[in-house]
Amino acid sequence: MRALVTGAAGFIGSHLCAHLLAAGDTVVGVDSLTDSYDPALKEANLRVPAASPAFTFHRADLLAADLGALLDGVDAVYHLAGQPGVRPSWGREFALYTSRNVLATQALLEAARGRPLRKFVYASSSSVYGDALRSPTPETTCPRPVSPYGVTKLAGEQLCELYRTAYGLPSASLRLFTVYGPRQRPDMAFARLVAAAASGEPFPLYGDGEQTRDFTYVRDVVGAMRDAVRSRFTGVANLGGGSPVSMKQAIAAVERVIGPVALELHPEGPGDARHTSADITLAAREFGFRPRTELHDGLAAMAGARERRG
Repeated sequence: MRALVTGAAGFIGSHLCAHLLAAGDTVVGVDSLTDSYDPALKEANLRVPAASPAFTFHRADLLAADLGALLDGVDAVYHLAGQPGVRPSWGREFALYTSRNVLATQALLEAARGRPLRKFVYASSSSVYGDALRSPTPETTCPRPVSPYGVTKLAGEQLCELYRTAYGLPSASLRLFTVYGPRQRPDMAFARLVAAAASGEPFPLYGDGEQTRDFTYVRDVVGAMRDAVRSRFTGVANLGGGSPVSMKQAIAAVERVIGPVALELHPEGPGDARHTSADITLAAREFGFRPRTELHDGLAAMAGARERRG
């Protein structure tokens, strides 16, 4: 297939590009290399896909790019571009989240409608659930975001559903649960935990450490994205790791792999869901999703990648 990957230089996007290329696909990557974190890290993320002659890269903002040209000849769209992060999404930054997560998604959907796409995959988030009343949480649970970030991801997801029902655009919105792995964004918990264990610097722990997350390894996620494209599935589906752990348990797992972690305690921040847990029955049934990577193995891969970087 010929695939368009937005957010290609990001953590998940760069892994997805490499996975698609390894599967024999041709990949068009687009990324504006925003300063949501160090753009040099994003450029480094592109080294593996850039080595393939089947990969082309465009540095462009989706709200200013010639989307028609980017979509020409494309079989599948993987829309991963957006403004990440729960805690920074409050206050004046919300305008940036609205632009990059809602307006950019609508622009891409509008450009894609009417084209003979096999699938339009939207990277949604477990943040749309907020503090869900059911655990594990099925897709039928009413979304109740507890952060502005979650609100914008839900808006993008609902736009996908609108274009699917109104124009027949074959969209699949995949709600990702706390993805981790090598090249994870430096502001995310496991990246900071691994760095703290390796350097001896304190790790800022927000809340009491009993909050749980359904950590999902990045390789399992990108494989599921391509599987969703190759399936007949459209709609909304969860992608989770299948075994939620508390932050205290996550810290202990990092310590077993790397070494002691010094903690710096902080109050729980606004917008942080207390627990997340994915019911992955739908994804398993519709496109064969099964998380294969144990937490220890995923953390070992992160630690090894950090050592290789230097």
